[in-house]
Amino acid sequence: MPRKLTGALATVALLAPFAVWAEEVRVYNWSDYIDEDLLKKFEEETGYDLIYDVFDSNEVLETKMLAGGSGYDVVVPTGDFLQRQVSAGAFQKLDKSKLPNAGNMWDMIEDRTSQYDPGNEYSINYMWGTTGVGMNVGKVKEVLGEDAPLNSMDLVLDPANMEKLADCGVYFLDAPTEIVPMVLQYLGEDPDSNDPDVISKAEAPLLAVRPHIKKFHSSEYINALANGDICVAVGWSGDVLQARDRAVEADNGVEIAYHPFAQGSLMWFDQMAIPTDAPNPEGAHAFLNFIMDAQNMAAASNYVYFANGNKASQEFLAEDVIGDVAIYPDDATLEKLYTKSPYPSKVQRVVTRMWTKVKSGT
Repeated sequence: MPRKLTGALATVALLAPFAVWAEEVRVYNWSDYIDEDLLKKFEEETGYDLIYDVFDSNEVLETKMLAGGSGYDVVVPTGDFLQRQVSAGAFQKLDKSKLPNAGNMWDMIEDRTSQYDPGNEYSINYMWGTTGVGMNVGKVKEVLGEDAPLNSMDLVLDPANMEKLADCGVYFLDAPTEIVPMVLQYLGEDPDSNDPDVISKAEAPLLAVRPHIKKFHSSEYINALANGDICVAVGWSGDVLQARDRAVEADNGVEIAYHPFAQGSLMWFDQMAIPTDAPNPEGAHAFLNFIMDAQNMAAASNYVYFANGNKASQEFLAEDVIGDVAIYPDDATLEKLYTKSPYPSKVQRVVTRMWTKVKSGT
């Protein structure tokens, strides 16, 4: 989820993991995923020094978490990765007595995140959204015509369409746990399947369009879309909407739109959790409680253009956030959204091998 904070708050973890002082709170979050003013506000209100580092893939975070000794107090894995890491003992249960703002959370979202974290004992929802398609509307219609299938997986999984779009540039997320289920949904298979034989059916469609994919990356497509360097990206809802806003601010004539897939899109959840070996769990709880404040969470959503799991925040959301069905989908779209549980380790290896093959194009 090139989203990278700049300035003093975007520190790089050069210190040894355990060289931490009690007054520090260390947070590891997705790049460009919070309003920097909130980070300053947290320091001012609590007296803690905030060390804020960023990553741009679940795999990077998981490697750090499962190796132990991450040195962080709060990390933000996606739901299916959280589930696997909880099973591995990587997180501590939350002390709800230290989270008085927990009452602001949205029961509908908590019901869905309980698939990954039963009882929501280990995490709180930060943001949620869908995986769909972002596009430069003008370029796509120029290439495919006015009747281009803008909200269909046919746009990116039909080789005939992709061959034409290749000249203007197509990016895919570098995220096998999102792309493979998407292809299975397209094929009419269960996107949550853990059957290697079913999963293998995704390989041929991906290899068929692989020659026409310019790059697999999970953040660079934001600026690439906004600048008009590419015309299509399979990506995260909020990222594409950030690209849309950057294009508007640049006044460069690029019109960006986002669509969940008509066939159904993946619904994902980014969860804030406290590692088992967090150096400052007290400070970690203070950070979570700060984020769960309704106005703070609204400020975060208004910055990143993602939906959040805080019901009380909705009265403070900008109209172009709460009123945008690409961010807060209507009921008909919600009904088609699906979720993905984590792959068992043996199945994950199958998926990883397939993904390596697809990316290499061999």
